[in-house]
Amino acid sequence: MIDPVTGFLYPAEWVGRCTDLTARDLAMSGLGVLTADGSVLRRGFTTGTTAAAACRAAVLSLADPVDAVSFLLPCGLEVVVRVRGDGGRGEAGKDSGDYRSDVTAGLAFVAVAERTPAGIEVEYGEGVGRFVRETPRYPLGAPAVSPTARETIEEAVRSAAASVGLPGVRVRLSIPEGAAVAAKTLNPRIGVEGGISVLGSTGLVEPWDDHLSESALERVESAEQVVLTTGRLGLRYARLLFPDREVVLVGVHLDNALAVAKDEVVICGLPGLVMKFMDPGVLAGTGCATVEELTGTPAWQGVMEQTFASFKAARPKVRVVIVARDGTVLGDSG
Repeated sequence: MIDPVTGFLYPAEWVGRCTDLTARDLAMSGLGVLTADGSVLRRGFTTGTTAAAACRAAVLSLADPVDAVSFLLPCGLEVVVRVRGDGGRGEAGKDSGDYRSDVTAGLAFVAVAERTPAGIEVEYGEGVGRFVRETPRYPLGAPAVSPTARETIEEAVRSAAASVGLPGVRVRLSIPEGAAVAAKTLNPRIGVEGGISVLGSTGLVEPWDDHLSESALERVESAEQVVLTTGRLGLRYARLLFPDREVVLVGVHLDNALAVAKDEVVICGLPGLVMKFMDPGVLAGTGCATVEELTGTPAWQGVMEQTFASFKAARPKVRVVIVARDGTVLGDSG
């Protein structure tokens, strides 16, 4: 049994412990995660998926009322999302699955659609955060919508317009409580104000509670050669770089994973979490708000090498490989 989202082959003993066939089917579909004791935790939907659902509902409802929409997620799964759509107004609530710490859980995403002579337009309004400083990927004033989320939203709108025979449509997305919720996130610290970010590399939210962490740690503990990674892109590139090793996504639990790992370990991932794990004060004196911003400055190479050296002295059996979003290896501690 394979997780279709991560490609992880579940151990036979995990599958054998799952006696709830409905739960097992959920894990097989990719909308659930099988854990070591046989229980299944439900994945939720990202802000990008929720936004796409609201926008699709708004467009479809120009023809008829809708209470659910289906579309393809970036990870390749087709999902059905419950919505309310009528008269060109669509609304979807943020479903966080079994991720208990998601501050955006239940948040309403609202989209309003209107016919246009031709073309597809998506505008971002109230409650969608905007960048108040230049970053390597986003100009000043740009909405905080990741490229993958934007592509998912625009395709949901485009296909909905085609299905109801509209030559053109304009959709405006808003998140009425977005500004209030954003105060509970990291957005203000990374230069995003006025609302939340619309994100999601796979379209799904992982149920990162303690139970799932225990399952990940069990995999780390049993692996002879393990690569630890912090996110989805790190997972993808770690598998490509280390095809002969067990790659485990541990998120922010690097310390716990290293405590149970055997022999030499590789940490492979994007710069943000990895650099801050090695040195929580890595940004001090750089003038940068994020590690990603730091990577685009002349100071990056020196800071990275110094951080590698200090970390290697403290943990000589841990090799660190940092990759960019396009898979380029930015640094390897060797």
